[in-house]
Amino acid sequence: MARLSLLDLAFFIAETPASPKHVAGLHIHQRPKFSKPGAGKGFARALFDEWLTHDQVKPPFNRVIQFFAGDSLWPSWRAVSHVNLRQHLHFHTLKAPANDRAALYEKVAALHEPMLDRRRPLWDVHVIDGLWDGQFAVYYRMHHAYADGITMARWGAESLASEADDLQLRPVWAADRGRRGGATRTQRLDQRLMSMTWKQLTANSKRAVGVGRLGAMLLLEAMKLTKNAIALPFMASKETPFTGTATPGRQLATAALPMARIERVRKTARATLNHVALTCLDGAMHRYLDEEGITLDRPITIQMPVNLRKEGAGKAAGAGNKIGIILVDLSPPTDDSYVRLRNVGYNLRGVRNMVDSVAPEAIETYTILTGVLGQLASMFGLADAITPMGNCTVSNVPGPAQRLYLKGAPLMEMHPVSTLPPTHQLNITLFSYAGELYFGLIATDRLPNLARLAELVVEEFAVLEKAVRLKD
Repeated sequence: MARLSLLDLAFFIAETPASPKHVAGLHIHQRPKFSKPGAGKGFARALFDEWLTHDQVKPPFNRVIQFFAGDSLWPSWRAVSHVNLRQHLHFHTLKAPANDRAALYEKVAALHEPMLDRRRPLWDVHVIDGLWDGQFAVYYRMHHAYADGITMARWGAESLASEADDLQLRPVWAADRGRRGGATRTQRLDQRLMSMTWKQLTANSKRAVGVGRLGAMLLLEAMKLTKNAIALPFMASKETPFTGTATPGRQLATAALPMARIERVRKTARATLNHVALTCLDGAMHRYLDEEGITLDRPITIQMPVNLRKEGAGKAAGAGNKIGIILVDLSPPTDDSYVRLRNVGYNLRGVRNMVDSVAPEAIETYTILTGVLGQLASMFGLADAITPMGNCTVSNVPGPAQRLYLKGAPLMEMHPVSTLPPTHQLNITLFSYAGELYFGLIATDRLPNLARLAELVVEEFAVLEKAVRLKD
């Protein structure tokens, strides 16, 4: 049995029916050309039936959580001897006229709502057939304790082929990730996470200096003596519908922008992809709020993951994947899209400079403390009453640049479907794939007009394109 890391255990402790801790992805495929064997209306069903034959389930997909294991009071992963794939693989058919994109998103949102059954391995896959224009979809999810969103996206891409004539099936649950040095990758990851957590709980001079420096920066900002990049906790506007105690219902919306157009804007404005994407989101959220009758007099604050690895650090063993979650103010309210881009770029560059100026351990401590405060606000029912930590979470997950295939079926779209913090009504994840940047918006069913917010992202990009051309 493999012991859980403290970080993995935290996902179970914080999990509730209103805030399940699984991450998911939605793949939309076009059926293969009819010249291929097995192509046609029965392709998705045949694919599903063939998947059921791949019953040699490998770690971590054969593991269940065991909170009390013999003499040990520490929760562990226990491998089961057999996984019944019919409990994890499911087939659905949507029928016209209720088989369009809106119907698909409604179906996926319903599948995304419930917690995974802890009595079984914590994952499932759903094939959804009968979609518009001869398409079908695959929705898959796994518990956050199995993997983070980046890892899950990589596993999903590795299960697909880079060539249309490669018809081999590589189910994600059947992949043998092997052993290196006598320990599985998951066990080594657990060991690194345990080590990291121990360091976080143990005082050391580097952490003390970093926390002191970061604390001084935030104190000066609180006293309005300076303006630093990381926003102060509990300073975001509480007038938006983006925050409040999460409820179990879910809804999904997406937007997509061509990477070639983003690249032209980025080069012309000498900005980054993140600058452009967050500018579109900022403008869209302000316009959305305006349409809902809400006007803000301060910037929207997002919770954003940042890479804590120093520039130049490679992927060698021991480099690790150090991530912190920080609060970032976007642009002050403005009707000028170009000014918004410059404000967002200035703040994000400041974030990077500030993160690089303190020890990574300080940002890790900041992440833990703000996370605990948010969890306490949820536990005591204060999320609807107090000023929120931030208005929403926005993350960016890089995906494959080339087209991928599933037994010859081209993967047309890849959409992230994330988890919701207990104090948020909205989470936005950016995902790049095959020349498109996808915006995955997951929200509770309390948030009105989510599809309109997704539309506004595309509209705001067109506004930004025009603004950048005029300034060029």
